[in-house]
Amino acid sequence: MSIDHFLNHFKQDSSLSANIVAWEEIPARGSHFESAFSSVNPALVTALEQQKLWPLYTHQAAAIRAVLQGDNVVVATGTASGKSLCYHIPILNSYEADNSSTALMLFPTKALAQDQCAFLEEMITTMKSGLKHRVYDGDTPVSRRSKVRKEAGIILSNPDMLHAGILPFHTRWARFLSRLRYVVLDEIHIYRGVFGSHVANLIRRLRRICAHYGSSPQFICTSATIANPKSHAENLIEGSVIEIGSDADGSPRGMRNFVIYNPPLLNPALGVRQTARSAALSLAHQMVREQLQTVVFTQSRLETELILGDLRSRLSQVVPTSRLQGYRGGYLPSERRKIESGLRDGTIIATVATNALELGVDIGGLSGCILVGYPGTISSTRQQAGRAGRRLGDSIAIFVAQSNPLNQYLARHPEFVLERNPESALVNPDNLSIMANHIACAVYELPLGKNEIAEQSQIAQDLVADMVEHNLLYQSNTGYHWIESEMPTRAVSLRSGSGDTFVIEDVTQPERPQVVGQMDRESVPLLLYEGAIYLHAGTMFQVKNLDWENGRAAVARVNVDYFTEAIMPRKIRILDCEESKKANGFTISHGCVLVTSQTTGYRMVKRSTLETLGFNPVDLPEQEMETAGAWITLNTDMVHAMESAGYAVGPTNYGPDWDGQRAKALERDGGICRHCSLPPMAGRSHDVHHLKPFRSFGYVPELNRNDKEANQLSNLITLCSRCHQRAESTVRMRGALSGLGTLFHNLVPLFLMCDARDLQVMTDPAPAGFDGPSIIVHERIAGGVGLCEQIYQVNRDILDAALELINVCSCQDGCPACVGPSGEIGPATKEATSALINAMLSA
Repeated sequence: MSIDHFLNHFKQDSSLSANIVAWEEIPARGSHFESAFSSVNPALVTALEQQKLWPLYTHQAAAIRAVLQGDNVVVATGTASGKSLCYHIPILNSYEADNSSTALMLFPTKALAQDQCAFLEEMITTMKSGLKHRVYDGDTPVSRRSKVRKEAGIILSNPDMLHAGILPFHTRWARFLSRLRYVVLDEIHIYRGVFGSHVANLIRRLRRICAHYGSSPQFICTSATIANPKSHAENLIEGSVIEIGSDADGSPRGMRNFVIYNPPLLNPALGVRQTARSAALSLAHQMVREQLQTVVFTQSRLETELILGDLRSRLSQVVPTSRLQGYRGGYLPSERRKIESGLRDGTIIATVATNALELGVDIGGLSGCILVGYPGTISSTRQQAGRAGRRLGDSIAIFVAQSNPLNQYLARHPEFVLERNPESALVNPDNLSIMANHIACAVYELPLGKNEIAEQSQIAQDLVADMVEHNLLYQSNTGYHWIESEMPTRAVSLRSGSGDTFVIEDVTQPERPQVVGQMDRESVPLLLYEGAIYLHAGTMFQVKNLDWENGRAAVARVNVDYFTEAIMPRKIRILDCEESKKANGFTISHGCVLVTSQTTGYRMVKRSTLETLGFNPVDLPEQEMETAGAWITLNTDMVHAMESAGYAVGPTNYGPDWDGQRAKALERDGGICRHCSLPPMAGRSHDVHHLKPFRSFGYVPELNRNDKEANQLSNLITLCSRCHQRAESTVRMRGALSGLGTLFHNLVPLFLMCDARDLQVMTDPAPAGFDGPSIIVHERIAGGVGLCEQIYQVNRDILDAALELINVCSCQDGCPACVGPSGEIGPATKEATSALINAMLSA
């Protein structure tokens, strides 16, 4: 079946078309060339003609002209528009004019570097040039590195290798760095948040070392569609930049179709829809059966593996397993290269991927793309959808909405996706912890002169003074020097706080262990605890042993019908309130918070029904992080007003007899946890848990005595804190505050124009250190990048959107699309949340 046949089927099948909420047709467009471009070496032009890459598109010519005039440039045109030629041509042209010039190309992934290396090989061979180009990254054998340093005119690498393998050893790179003409920063939209803030400091260090050797390179940047490519590039390199944007894009494209598909309601009263996973699986199944090469984008590694397994099962009689592959972080480089090659040559018909495949590595021309849920940003949505139709053929991208409030809000407001500008990429190079780490690295590379420090910001000067005080730096008459013998780069990761990577080893055959993957330390407490089911390329493993200190996980193959989910409670403490403002009924504040988290256990979830099969404890160390936060706290008057109206927002009042009933339950159980038999800890008794949730009894102080039935001993059980946490996670009963917290969790990222994964939202009716029931938002990277400050400006818009979402939702008592499922939150929560929002808006 052709793509046209599939599109017609999709429109005409009533079981599918009834769920299409928006269909945007992006028309095909022709090419626009720059015919009179004469600034490129004839031998290079001939090579480009042979590769059918000449004449240049208009945006390519504009970018190359600006580079040749000496400007820094950022090219932010569409997917598959030929952005890489905007740096390849100036670099190759420069070498033909001066064969001593060098260039450094930095890519966010090794795959992109390998991809561009293959293209350079073709060009250099066609030109019969003497230019030597080499990939220099962590996979480069030590025996070859010296030769690469001495000979290569072009180095293809990544920020991590520049940080740990080049700058600390810059004396070995003197030839290369002294002649450095161009630095390429590819895919700069990836350099945002903590990674981008690290990269901005890395560029500071690179420019400092280049100045030491007498060079001042130009920067050529490329980016996917973001709102601020020019300012973002300027923040990264701290220099002026010329922008070549989408309005100058001269590349052709075929007809593109973008569809927003909302799976059907199965139970309108409960708001239960067909899951996005199930709907996406059916659509992918149809595409693959008709031989349309397809990519399915998911939101997590686990979801990637689950969909891949289900797709292989459904198509086992139609398509060989080898033609259906997964693609995500944690796969070994050789696995990813093989999958990329299979997508290019067509031997792989479908891949299920995380956003690891979102970047511009060449995977050929796909016909279809399915997005399982909103990727988190408009920029990512467009980038993922753009992976289909990278050639001139027609294509379709289908965004399948999930049941959560954010996805359902977008399904009701498709203009947010179709018409709204993409997000801005934010970095904070002066984040104290990040900047301090890079100052240490910079001083190790070159002593910091007194004149040099005088030209730095006050923040940098204060950090240097603090490092001297703590004996990390030595201050001499000429400047500052690194004291420690250990190289500081080894303790600094550009992509995470710890810099550690766990090795995952298959010990199914203990005598022949085999490395199957890797994972950053921050993800281990969520995905790699002992007992966890770890899925890799469709194969199921169970974690048998986790060596936290040495960064190793031993796994063995298993065949079970469940997956696992970590239980990770978090605690938040205010360290510094920077700003606060009051309304009648609540206060909104922002500042610095300390987030403490710990994986205490996990639940086993049956794959076919998603029912919880059981719990197991986990013993992992606590993790702490200082970051930016914002919090909305309800004052006493608001709490009393809500409770007088019968709505719970504060701590639960268990009735006047609660203390006595609690003591009787503890005495009956001997103070021992009834689930795991753990005796009480010194100085603290265990918790007493209601088997049937207390709030479901409808107790209202001074109006009824329903607390007596709720607090009967037969409804009470003694549990340790861990078992209590696990029990509460399955039968949570939430009031108005938690209903609003659910809406905040989903809607805040939309109004802050950021990825939902950048933020964490918590609700607590009685948080320690806060003045009342609170909704707390914190950034998920140390120090933050300024997102929480914006909540000050948009809190009214968030509340308006939350109220609208509740009002238009067709469910009776609550569902996944608004305040949460009624079976989990209690029958009055939707009404209570609406009352709370109305009270806050009135205030």
